[in-house]
Amino acid sequence: MRRPSRTEAAGPSELAGVASAEAALSALPGPAAPVAEFPVPGDVRAAAFFDLDNTIMQGAAIFHLGRGLYKRKFFRKRELLRFAWQQAYFRLIGDEHAGHMQDAQDSALSIVRGHRVSELTAIAEEVYDENLAGRMWPGTRALAQAHLDAGQRVWLVTAAPVEMATIIARRLGLTGALGTVAESVAGAYTGRLVGEPLHGPAKAAAVRALAEAEHLDLARCAAYSDSANDIPMLSLVGHPYAINPDSRLRAHARRHGWRLRDYRTGRKTIRVGVPAAAGAGAAVGGAFAALALQRRRR
Repeated sequence: MRRPSRTEAAGPSELAGVASAEAALSALPGPAAPVAEFPVPGDVRAAAFFDLDNTIMQGAAIFHLGRGLYKRKFFRKRELLRFAWQQAYFRLIGDEHAGHMQDAQDSALSIVRGHRVSELTAIAEEVYDENLAGRMWPGTRALAQAHLDAGQRVWLVTAAPVEMATIIARRLGLTGALGTVAESVAGAYTGRLVGEPLHGPAKAAAVRALAEAEHLDLARCAAYSDSANDIPMLSLVGHPYAINPDSRLRAHARRHGWRLRDYRTGRKTIRVGVPAAAGAGAAVGGAFAALALQRRRR
């Protein structure tokens, strides 16, 4: 004769208890889904693109380059005073009238005209040691290093002069840099830009071209920036990060579910306004990027 099962032998109260327990157990979460490792080790079709100013380093690189060039008498005091006035004007008025910006660019390029590329590069190396090395955000450097440790390429993408950007990338152990390019002939600057300042949509275009040349899959790449001006670049990749973001980028990142990282502590970092940086950059003799930081308001 078959013995009744425990459930069959149980009374109504016990049956209710068993059902309750089973329901509770079924509601418990199963094993946690594994979190995908990022950056993905060995993914040769992935890379990372980092903005420079206020993303990897605190402040604007060309501002410090300008100070270094002035210290070495690369340009005259009256030129510094003129660009200091432009900086104050833009900071106080906030007007980026095309005529003012064009004047700044023309003046900037006239300063660099005739100077040797090797001269500017040598000064930029010294400026890195004197002013820039201690301004790198450790948190952002760690992110870049994570990509390198995963076997991925890491590029700086900045409106700063490509000579300065290349030095910074090399000193940080990165793969290379994209920056604003000044025309040179026989090793001397002509006072003209090659193409546009590497800013806003131009950055996105440069990253897209580099990705095509390097056979990268942008959906597997990452990009990092502090500025809403770089939304075109950030929107290209599958892993966009807002680093020390300005208010517009922070809002955009939250709306789109982008990752945010803020490595600033205490008082918020004082940002050199784009026009201000452009004015300082003009004074730097690397002034081919004077308008490189021109903010294109959207």
